[in-house]
Amino acid sequence: MDITRRGFLASSVALGACTALPDRAAGSDVMFPVPATYIPVVGSAQKFQVRRIYCVGRNYAAHAREMGSDPTREPPFFFQKPTDAIQLVPQGVTIDHPYPSMTKNYHYEVELVAAIGKRGKNIPAAQALDYAVAYAVGLDMTRRDLQRGMGDQKKPWEVGKSFDNSAVISHLHPVAMTGHFTKGAIWLKVNGQTKQSANLSQMIWSVAEQIAHLSQFYELAPGDIIYSGTPENVGPVVPGDIMEAHIDGIYDIRAKVV
Repeated sequence: MDITRRGFLASSVALGACTALPDRAAGSDVMFPVPATYIPVVGSAQKFQVRRIYCVGRNYAAHAREMGSDPTREPPFFFQKPTDAIQLVPQGVTIDHPYPSMTKNYHYEVELVAAIGKRGKNIPAAQALDYAVAYAVGLDMTRRDLQRGMGDQKKPWEVGKSFDNSAVISHLHPVAMTGHFTKGAIWLKVNGQTKQSANLSQMIWSVAEQIAHLSQFYELAPGDIIYSGTPENVGPVVPGDIMEAHIDGIYDIRAKVV
């Protein structure tokens, strides 16, 4: 018995040596401290800590059709991106945007982004805008070939949407500064040529309706942001291209694909 016990203990020690966890950060009880993701707020020293990134799919009728969907029958649907997919674009700066791996068909999608500032679930649409505290212009960058390939196989297409730097975004503009966005021009240019051009009033589901619908599936909380869908004429970019995105009332963002 003693020999067996000694053998068991020896085996346990050996196993522990193989699977031992790395040391924690000095002075912390967190194994791997991960920096939070923040978006600066225009006109303030405050920063908005990002909790979750939601994106609504096919929210403009013409874009839904170009993606092969019927917008008259489809309710809103959502997907998520990782919080650290955020790539900030300060005002007046052209950032370098890395062309991602594993794709040969990399697409832009300009979108209005709404930031949530209150916790809520099953929110009525009539009250939903009370939960939106700020807005931004964003790019939902997409590895289209991977998205379509996974879709054709009826598999989740996160690899096409949820990757590093795929959530390009301006700083947040508080509602007190801009009001809520129900209309206004939204466009995107590549190398100075207009590629996407529409009006926010053409969204199938308004920001209020998006918040209300999403809150039926998730409890929304401060730190959540919602990419509200893109107009038609999405298309590819390659290294060297400069993307410029605009929404009336928000400063333009510029990104060079490198």
